[in-house]
Amino acid sequence: MAEFTMELNDEQREVRDWIHGFAADVMRPAAAEWDEREETPWPVIQEAAKIGLYSLDFYAQQFFDPTGLGIPMAMEELFWGDAGIALSIVGTGLAAVGVLANGTEEQIGTWVPQMYGDANDVKVAAFCSSEPDAGSDVASMRTRAVYDEAKDEWVLNGTKTWATNGGIANVHVVVAVVDPELGSKGHASFIIPPNTPGLSQGQKFQKHGIRASHTAEVVLEDVRVPGSCLLGGKEKLDERLARAREKARAGGERVKNAAMATFEASRPAVGAMAVGTARAAYEEALEYAKTREQFGRPIIDNQGVAFQLADMRTQIDAARLLVWRASWMAVTGKPFTSAEGSMSKLFASEVAKKVTAQAVQILGGNGFTREYPVERMHRDAAIYTIFEGTSEIQRLVIARTLSGMPIR
Repeated sequence: MAEFTMELNDEQREVRDWIHGFAADVMRPAAAEWDEREETPWPVIQEAAKIGLYSLDFYAQQFFDPTGLGIPMAMEELFWGDAGIALSIVGTGLAAVGVLANGTEEQIGTWVPQMYGDANDVKVAAFCSSEPDAGSDVASMRTRAVYDEAKDEWVLNGTKTWATNGGIANVHVVVAVVDPELGSKGHASFIIPPNTPGLSQGQKFQKHGIRASHTAEVVLEDVRVPGSCLLGGKEKLDERLARAREKARAGGERVKNAAMATFEASRPAVGAMAVGTARAAYEEALEYAKTREQFGRPIIDNQGVAFQLADMRTQIDAARLLVWRASWMAVTGKPFTSAEGSMSKLFASEVAKKVTAQAVQILGGNGFTREYPVERMHRDAAIYTIFEGTSEIQRLVIARTLSGMPIR
């Protein structure tokens, strides 16, 4: 078991500097353009693929880092570069995590490589869980998957929303209801292979921030997939549903559903994304405060500005430590007895919103214009307290975990 440390080793520092170089030299110069275009930055993704940054191998290496710091370190540097482009680069990872968390070895080996493609023909993947009437309330999900035993096929119908890469993905991972009587315990995840009839893109959203990342509805109309596309397989699903029914009759412990397993695995990574955006805004504000003069001196000489920067840096470092703790606990198998994963996502998300707002304030009128990147960073930061579990949901998870009570 890896001992906890707050210092990256030589290999990790080398990887961090490599990602930072790509973020600084490739992502940042392109950030404003793709934010304005509100389109997937395919050329940037391809550049990332050419150097091995956008690849299954790279993310597998970081995922299996024995310290747990590989993924949060990579996320922080990429989102320091630009949140919208970074989400286009890493958005496939959520679908991949969905397969890794719930799939068999054969499914992982078959589908995850198809999510990325290769440097000459890059692909993306989409994880589809939220619905128009079921975002945080996963128990209200309506997308249904019905098993056609005669053909060994699953038939899916419904509409998913807020899907990163939805409709443009090569592979979609869809969470659907297989047993409505079990509520959120009656869900399962399915692979929708490329070019499957019945799957189409619905509305593409025009967003406040992360505009270089494609977000859209995914419509499923009598989508038929082979039985082998049920993540984990039918035998495992039947066993899980039987346990859930038995526990429901006995009033026993909760059973995790497929979507929640994916979100729990990814929450510290989202916290690291927020840290990256916050750090970028802080660095912009610090440099501006050191060079911008008012009344004959740099504005950092004013305590009102200097103290804000001190608080910003303190909060960023505290957020990073919470993310690193949760990531280390996850990789070493330590249970989140106090919802440490949710804590890291909650705190880092709130810090990102606060720090980017302070950066805009420090830059004054300049911070409110698109000539300076803090305006975009402020817009981008708003998403962290919303996606993959709102701040309110994180607080609910933490409170329930601490108290053991079904707080509503």
